[in-house]
Amino acid sequence: MSPNTPSVPDERSKLRAANLRTAWVLASIAAVFFVGIIASKFLGSPSASIGVMGAAVLLFLIVAIGRNLRR
Repeated sequence: MSPNTPSVPDERSKLRAANLRTAWVLASIAAVFFVGIIASKFLGSPSASIGVMGAAVLLFLIVAIGRNLRR
């Protein structure tokens, strides 16, 4: 076995880290929509509701794309 060969625990830790990143992204999507829907109910008007949800989606896309550009 060469010294550059990744070990099994190393591969497992990378997979676990990738799974945790995916879980955080999915949880953040759920949280943004949940908060956006509650905020839109408090605002009352349909145009404000659409604006809040649109802003939530736009913010999430900016964060997600910006995170991938850093790599």
